[in-house]
Amino acid sequence: MPLNATSPLRVGLVGYGLAGSVFHAPLVTATEGLTLDAVVTSDPGRQAQAREEYPGVRIVGSAAALWDGSDGADPVDLVVIASPNKTHVPLATAALTAGVPVVVDKPLAATAAEAEELAALAERTGTFLSVFQNRRWDNDFLTVRRLMADGELGDVQRFESRFERWRPQLKGGWRESGAPEEIGGLLYDLGSHVVDQALVLFGPAVRVYAETDVRRAGAEADDDTFIAITHAGGVRSHLYVSATTAQLGPRFRVLGSRAGYVKYGLDPQEAALREGLRPGGDGQEWGVEPEHLWGRLGAGESPLTGGGTPVPTVPGDYPAYYAAVAAALREGGPAPVTAREAAHCLAVLEAARRSSRDGVTVTLAPGDAA
Repeated sequence: MPLNATSPLRVGLVGYGLAGSVFHAPLVTATEGLTLDAVVTSDPGRQAQAREEYPGVRIVGSAAALWDGSDGADPVDLVVIASPNKTHVPLATAALTAGVPVVVDKPLAATAAEAEELAALAERTGTFLSVFQNRRWDNDFLTVRRLMADGELGDVQRFESRFERWRPQLKGGWRESGAPEEIGGLLYDLGSHVVDQALVLFGPAVRVYAETDVRRAGAEADDDTFIAITHAGGVRSHLYVSATTAQLGPRFRVLGSRAGYVKYGLDPQEAALREGLRPGGDGQEWGVEPEHLWGRLGAGESPLTGGGTPVPTVPGDYPAYYAAVAAALREGGPAPVTAREAAHCLAVLEAARRSSRDGVTVTLAPGDAA
């Protein structure tokens, strides 16, 4: 149901760790029509950080207070769940049941079935639900979409995507935990991004093969993972996520019948947000990449020796996600990323986990990753 209020929509943010402080809070506050009203965190250091970065923000003792009014304030207009993965489903369920719109950081859930249940609950209650798959607005991904739309690649045959890092030392925390309830490891962390991108570009998966490894001493969860997807249209996606890559490969290598595109380096928006830069701040061009980092398009040539033609990178646009959320809440339009899309991604991640565990290629039933 559209929210017709003319004043800014009040947003309650659950969690002020990496996701909450680096991504959600800055993007919410940069979005016209949204205002960061409350932050839920029990950590005193993070409470102080939130107050310093957003003077006037309310620090709330529990997530439930955002929708039940137990702290004396009216329920917020939107709840953003950026807390640990294991809390996503119960918190989203409670907020949706209360009729409060919800954005959930990826992964939405541990299983496709849980994601489908949340989608059904949102439909029954008529409540907005979306998943924060911000990498759909990465500069390189937007560039590949444009090249495909313009026919520059011909028919794409193989898609290689790497989200690799060199982090030989463990950082600790729930993301590296091997406890199943934590939903840790790179398969569900960075894997949620690369699988989602592949499905958006090339459609449903029909077969999945994966290798997940635990490489670092003392690690409990996968930190070096490979996923191969055969799409219904015939494209093969090879996806790599790793914290143990001493030499980084290309972010994308897309091979088509007419040409290939190779792009190195990560989208600059996360680094900018970490440095405290904000969309629209100080007149800077948000998401714009310098020319020396542009990918190259060509056939039969190596980009490492100057082959191919430099392709201007489409500027990255994370702000577009919350702009679309605000428009959907105001006008009743579709969510920029739906829970059912997240369920299709989770079906592939579940198949990948089974493939690695059992040493098999998993065939997906029609509709599992549609």
